[in-house]
Amino acid sequence: MREAATFSALLADEAATAHLMADLALLIGPGDVITLSGDLGAGKTTAARAMIRYLADDEELEVPSPTFTLAQSYDLPSFPLVHADLYRVSDASELEEIGLSPLPEATVVLMEWPERAGEMLPADRIDINFSHRPEHDAGARTAEIKGFGRAAAQIERLKSLRQFLEQAGFLAAKRRRMAGDASIRSYARLLRGGESFILMNSPRRPDGPPVYDGKPYSAAVHLAEDVKPFVAIAGGLRAHGFSAPEIYHADLESGFLITEDFGSECFFEGDPPHPIPDRYETATDLLAALHGKTLPETVPLAPHAEYRIPLFDTDALLVEIGLMAEWYLPDRGVALTEVLRAEFLELWRDLLEKPAAAAKTWVLRDFHSPNLIWLEKRAGIARVGLIDFQDAVLGPAAYDLVSLLQDARLDVPEQLELSLLSRYIKARREIDANFDASAFAALYAIMSAQRNTRLLGTFARLNRRDGKPHYLRHQPRIWTYLTRSLAHPALAPIKAWYAAHVPPPVG
Repeated sequence: MREAATFSALLADEAATAHLMADLALLIGPGDVITLSGDLGAGKTTAARAMIRYLADDEELEVPSPTFTLAQSYDLPSFPLVHADLYRVSDASELEEIGLSPLPEATVVLMEWPERAGEMLPADRIDINFSHRPEHDAGARTAEIKGFGRAAAQIERLKSLRQFLEQAGFLAAKRRRMAGDASIRSYARLLRGGESFILMNSPRRPDGPPVYDGKPYSAAVHLAEDVKPFVAIAGGLRAHGFSAPEIYHADLESGFLITEDFGSECFFEGDPPHPIPDRYETATDLLAALHGKTLPETVPLAPHAEYRIPLFDTDALLVEIGLMAEWYLPDRGVALTEVLRAEFLELWRDLLEKPAAAAKTWVLRDFHSPNLIWLEKRAGIARVGLIDFQDAVLGPAAYDLVSLLQDARLDVPEQLELSLLSRYIKARREIDANFDASAFAALYAIMSAQRNTRLLGTFARLNRRDGKPHYLRHQPRIWTYLTRSLAHPALAPIKAWYAAHVPPPVG
């Protein structure tokens, strides 16, 4: 087997080992296999324990050595993990008895004494060999890290991440796990000198199949391909007085950032979660202020570079809408004929003429509760911390208001939605006496139907393609919002089509 990637790290103590394993944890996912080798006492179990506690976000979690149980399973927030110790395995055939042959699917495997597995080790894996380095310090270790097959890219990225952290002065900072989202990005908190910072790992998005006029889905709907849009839009928002994180260190090519930490004060409370009205009011005021500004189509990215914000055009909106036909309807047992599919898209193309003709503004695109942080110590709309805007486009103002007032992940009561919609319209009228409330209400309904149609398809895709079934629980809420928007007279033709061909979600 050809060695594909390698590097070594000198670890001064157990804390340094924990930092290394946390950095690796930021880059792995279900199905990855990590082997841990070295003499007795070299630090294999220490390393495994550090990774498991990081992924569990529990520094006190009991992580016993599996020397006698041979394999210990953990149901961690991001994915299941198996910690195995093969020291007592005398023959590779015994792996089947402990559930390691074949290796469990969609599970991370940490394996000590991997040489006992022989030829049953997978070709795609990460090997870490620990050795004592008493010439440096009594507790010092060296970790020789190798990536084979598909894992080679992960090890190259780990090497780049460690170099980035060292150059930024954060290699010795303590790491704390942060929950991820539905994207390929991952995050960690860096604790240093009594302060907290955010580490963002944002690898370049891999291209999908070119199925939309020769483009992958991400390009067709103008999703960020790398970290550069985040950096550019963050700067643009701050330049206009809005609370986007300050970026302290950036590697634009590799996709690593160290940014300001806004904390974790939410816009919702309770179980089940529900909106905190005064915070939603402030977020609504922010959108009115943003949409009342004359905003540029390009923003600075670097001293001699600019970023052009893409246009959220009709073709992109139609590609998003198509997710319903591609993913949601098949889940509900509906197979559209070519005639019905063409009818569906033609109805939407006619309906989207209004948004296409409307004034354009910055559409942050995911302006809803998971991406808003309450900054109590700031004043006015600056109390709304914005953390997710890399997919920003130029489009109709109604889109982000729909995202907020019809929150995909929690129920916004209809009365609160209407109250906040009225608040927004009043604020826009105070800025511009010619603001057309009736035309905006129609746009709001159209963009609501567009967004919620897309979300039904998106959540079905996340379940079936990406193995994330928990998103399905949001579909009934999305259906409720969609039903509200279809009641507007401007949507009468599409309402009739949905009534005939689109069944509600299960549950």
